Amino acid sequence: MLLPYIAAMSAALPSEETYLILGAGFVGLGMAQALKSAGIPYDQVDASDDIGGNWYHGVYETAHIISSHTITQFSHYPMPADYPDFPSARQMWEYLQAFADRFQLRSAIELNRTVQEVRPVDHNRWAVTFANGEQRRYKGVLLCNGHHWDKRMPEFVGQFDGDIIHAKDYKRPEQLRGRQVLVIGGGNSGCDIAAEAARVGAKCVLSLRQSVWFIPKTFAGIPVADLPRWWMPEWLQRWLTYGIIRLSFGRHQDYGLPTPTYRLFEKHPTLNDEVPYYLKHGRIIFKPAVQQLQGDRVRFSDGSTETIDLIICATGYHLSYPFLPPQLQRVQGAKMQCYGGAFLDDYKGLYFIGWGQARGGVGSLISAYGPVFTQLLRLQDEISVPLGLVFKQLGQQLPQTHLSDPQRVFRQLALLRLGFRWLRYQAHRIDRRHGPFQNRPLEP
Repeated sequence: MLLPYIAAMSAALPSEETYLILGAGFVGLGMAQALKSAGIPYDQVDASDDIGGNWYHGVYETAHIISSHTITQFSHYPMPADYPDFPSARQMWEYLQAFADRFQLRSAIELNRTVQEVRPVDHNRWAVTFANGEQRRYKGVLLCNGHHWDKRMPEFVGQFDGDIIHAKDYKRPEQLRGRQVLVIGGGNSGCDIAAEAARVGAKCVLSLRQSVWFIPKTFAGIPVADLPRWWMPEWLQRWLTYGIIRLSFGRHQDYGLPTPTYRLFEKHPTLNDEVPYYLKHGRIIFKPAVQQLQGDRVRFSDGSTETIDLIICATGYHLSYPFLPPQLQRVQGAKMQCYGGAFLDDYKGLYFIGWGQARGGVGSLISAYGPVFTQLLRLQDEISVPLGLVFKQLGQQLPQTHLSDPQRVFRQLALLRLGFRWLRYQAHRIDRRHGPFQNRPLEP
């Protein structure tokens, strides 16, 4: 009677030929489907009590995507036909739930599983220690834990009598109702919150150290994110977008804003129609950088002051892997120092996925990247040296930015698929030149 039960339990136990996917958000689910489709065994864990990542626990209830559903959806699993161009947070979460069900991903997902440590051990394996003390060994670990959770807070001078929160702590409009709100930061979340405060707050002040390019979400009824084509170089996309901005909004000085000092796309774009609208209506007041907190007032770098009782810091997040040992902390600012977008040159079996910010929807990118990544995993099995070393010796440089042009990524992935036989040949040639390789184990 116990034999079938014992056999089933044994089959469920992770083996050292299994990969671990850390995170069950958009990227983690997309990579899980890619590995499953390729027949590569894996486990998947998430620290939350449900799947969906940021769309489950990290966004405010009024959030909508800024890229359209066309490029945000997984290419092989379209969003429902009744979804709008810009689905809500709830719709995005329901879509990810449906995706997990369609591809039968839930059986491999363990929820409420916080990873405490990931470190290399003998025989090129990776020891993963969980918060409950359990330890497992894996062939490799895919780090899909996202980059919207480790809050970056500004350092203020002075004292403030009101409340200070991060944008991640903002969940619903009731938090703003009747408040005198200062929003710091001109990213997409900050501008969404500023527009909400303009609707329901007593006052909304938007503080920007540097003016941003406001891109309309649609142009001539078409989502702006849908306009670029695969063949368009970035300079052409930039020229097209400048034209759309000028035709839609006009000039920054028309809104009392300084002209941005950086070129479009050199920072993550802000797609927002509402901030310019509310600036024109006086419901949002623009101010430069915060200089000092003065009790119930805030002084800005131009010498002006405003009465404020709630400060919301939409100041971004740290790219963070706190479970890795110091020797594997390769983050520089917002960039992960790896090759091929995911691979280290001195360790194999550790893969950094989804750390960058693409100027477009993640689903279409993961749909294109997942099958290529599984091919690369197969290639890593064929050679001894890390794939990151292969990319490095083929002349690839470490990333200079965390931003990427989706159209360029699609072209690169297409070329990689076409040239995979050449890459395999080069990988084996480099492998023969270096000889046997072993990860260097690190003590706890």
